[in-house]
Amino acid sequence: MIRIGILGDIGSGKSHVAKKFGYPVFNADKNVAKLYKKNRKCFKKLKKKFPKYIFKFPIKKSEVSKIILAKKNNIKEVEKIIHPEIRNGLKYFVKKNKNRQFVILDIPLLMENKLNKKDDILIFVDAKKEKINKMLKKRKNFNIKIIKKLKKFQLPLEYKKKKSNFIIKNNFNNNSVKKNVKNIKSNILLNV
Repeated sequence: MIRIGILGDIGSGKSHVAKKFGYPVFNADKNVAKLYKKNRKCFKKLKKKFPKYIFKFPIKKSEVSKIILAKKNNIKEVEKIIHPEIRNGLKYFVKKNKNRQFVILDIPLLMENKLNKKDDILIFVDAKKEKINKMLKKRKNFNIKIIKKLKKFQLPLEYKKKKSNFIIKNNFNNNSVKKNVKNIKSNILLNV
């Protein structure tokens, strides 16, 4: 099984690119949303730690956003509760798909949280700032303060780009993304 990690800026189209591979995708953001909706253990831990913000189950994303914005270190405290669950989800996903040719890892802080392995293939999704900003503003829960806070935890984009095996220029045109993904897949298979 070949693990492909998708890297890039917030809003650069990582999830879109990940889906285009046509293989199982571990989407960390979707898994976090699922935890908020279904995981009572996470709810209890967050409620105990942040009783002023977390009120009832299921957890609302807006409540977690308020926690993150309230105090500088709160994001670290939230991560201590959420990340072990995401790691377990990732382990289960990899095990479940061990017979697949590829698995795609759509994890925003893949490198930062040391979730990538030495032989993972890394693909950097490169997009223009103004396009990214336009896409971010279309998001349902768009909050510039949260995005700025999250960016502080990311490794520099240039570093991630350098560490990547491939770069996909995302101009938010479906056909060019499809073509790029197809070329990368053949390229990877040639070198296996």
